[in-house]
Formats: sequence, C-alpha cells, structure tokens
Amino acid sequence: MAGIYIHIPFCKQACHYCDFHFSTNLRKKQDMVSALQKELLLRKDELKNEEVQTIYFGGGTPSVLEIGEINEIVKTVAENYSVIENPEITLEANPDDLSLKKIKELSDSPINRLSIGVQSFFDQDLKLMNRAHNAKEAHLCLNESKKYFENISIDLIYGIPGMTHKRWQENITKALSYELPHISSYALTVEPKTALKAFIDKGIIPNVDDEMAEEQFNILCALLEKEGFINYEISNFGKEGYFSKNNTAYWKGKKYLGIGPSAHSYDGTKRGWNINNNSKYIRSIKERVLPIEVEVLSKTDRYNEYVMTGLRTIWGISLYKIQTEFGNSYFEYLMQQSDKYIKEEMLSVDRNKISVTKKGKFLCDGIASDLFMIKLN
Repeated sequence: MAGIYIHIPFCKQACHYCDFHFSTNLRKKQDMVSALQKELLLRKDELKNEEVQTIYFGGGTPSVLEIGEINEIVKTVAENYSVIENPEITLEANPDDLSLKKIKELSDSPINRLSIGVQSFFDQDLKLMNRAHNAKEAHLCLNESKKYFENISIDLIYGIPGMTHKRWQENITKALSYELPHISSYALTVEPKTALKAFIDKGIIPNVDDEMAEEQFNILCALLEKEGFINYEISNFGKEGYFSKNNTAYWKGKKYLGIGPSAHSYDGTKRGWNINNNSKYIRSIKERVLPIEVEVLSKTDRYNEYVMTGLRTIWGISLYKIQTEFGNSYFEYLMQQSDKYIKEEMLSVDRNKISVTKKGKFLCDGIASDLFMIKLN
C-alpha cells in the first residue's frame, strides 16, 4: 500500500509561526493545478506496483481550491494509479473557507475526511498567530461539517504565549463537545525566519515557555485518554477505527509520492524533495522535467529514520526488525543507548519492542536523536 501527498502552496495570509512553503499570491493557482496533474502523469510509474490507499491534500491551505479543481486532481490519480476501492481522501481546510455551500460541495466530492485547522477557539490566540479565521467561524464550520462528514479531525496548538492552563483546558473541552473522532495537537514552535521569531526577538511577544508547553501536553493526554482517545502518535489522538491512514502509513515507513512544490517522497530506499519555488516548479513541469532532488538512504539513514518514526508511535521500535534488517551491531548500539532512558523510566522494553513511556513522551524527539547511529555506512 502507498499514499499520495499533494501540496497546495497557497494561503490567504501568512500565519506568524509557519515555515511551510506557500504563497499568498493566488494568481498562479490554475497553472499550479495543471502542473500538479502533469506531475502525477509524469510519475505514475513510480507506484506502478503499488495500490494507493490514501490521497492527502496538504499545504498551504488546500481549501482555497475550487471543488472542480479538487475533482480534476483526484480524477487524474484515479485514471493513472491503482487506487483501492475506498481510499481515505483528506483535505486540510481552514474554518474561514468552510462555508455551508463549500461543505456541501465537498461532501459531494471524493473528499471523505476533513482536517480542519482550528488551532484555538479563542480570538486572542488566533490574532497572536495571525490566523485568517476567528473563533465564531471555527464553531460554525464544525457545526456544519458534522452534518455532512463523519471523519473529521481538528488541529489544536498548545504552548502559545499567554495561554493559561485554564484556557487550554477550555480549548480541549470545546473540541470534545463536538464529539470528533480525531484530534491532532502540536506545541507552538519558534522556527527561524518566521514573523513569530522576529516578534519574540524584538520583545513584542514573550518567548515560548517549554515547561508550560510540557504541562499543557500532559493535560491534553490526560483529558483525551479519559474520553477514549488513543495517542497513537505523539501529536495524533484518534478513536478506535479513526486513526489517520495517511499519518499511520507515514509513521510506519510506507511508500508515498509527494506531488507539488516542496513535497517530499519516499520509496523505502530513497527520499526525494521537489523544488520549493512555485514559478520554477510550474515552468519545469511544463518542460516535462521533474524538479526533484533525490537522496539514496544508507543503512544508517534508514535505521535513524525508523528509530525516529517508531518511537513516536504506539507501535514502538521493533527489536526483531532492528536485528533482521540492520544487524546485531545496530541492535547492540540501540540497547546500549536506550539503557539510561529505561532506567529513568522514559523508555520501556516489552513484547520485543522499545516504546516511549508517559514520562518520556514530550521529550520523545530528543530521546530518539540520542539513539541515532552517528557512524555512516
């Protein structure tokens, strides 16, 4: 099974914290849609022996697309790839795009899962992040979306400067009131070359408090676990049967094809990434030249990636897989590096796998980096 990720590099306005590739100039949107379809055609042989299980529209803000544009892209996939009977087709959407008319149109399209970027139900947080929607629009779009879609996920951000634990709990409570089957939640991260970083450096906005963010992550885990959510990946919480198939495939190291500027691809042995310039991407695709760089992963690269992705999930790091795919030297190194974290009860070994504990969850990425093999093969 494989997935196709389609990057829509347009947004109405720039969020202060975002460092993803996008443009607020939508004039080339139709040219971009045509280029995405052409790239799908040019690369169809890359998945000729695979069935496509998921199609994921990410961005940027994919909900800026018209229904006709979405339908054309999905049709191009269906006509040129082997797609399973009922694929999961997700559209990332912003609340301000989800009018009642747009929601109805989406429900009649191939889209069967919405991932809605709520981020917060409070206007003061949304203004600080420079989101394009307000709290009222978030509530309205969720009320309407639930009438037409069963499979809905929302994004929430914690660790926002000035957000108290009380307000964070209220955010979670409001999210739970909609009885959604999936919630993704991320700590606000200060990325270089973003407006947020500049505002913090100038003292306009206070810096992110890592200790407060960790406390809010623990609040999130406790409240969602009580409501029957499974924290199947550090940032993803789903009810039974509603784990994101796209996310799950990514964290389990399945193949995926990345279409669009800045999109990444992975086939198990190679990783590729497209140019992150809209004009150059469109021009190159018109000339039938794939604007992609490819890196062949060494055994050590693949080990490190597996450790990173495995540790973030409930499936953990399979010791059997480490031994059979990478060999005893990698196995012994992993056990040696894991030892101190096991003693500190941040990692556990059970049923032939290494998993992160509740105590170690928030520090998962740092722990994983300490398990990486430095020596390259």
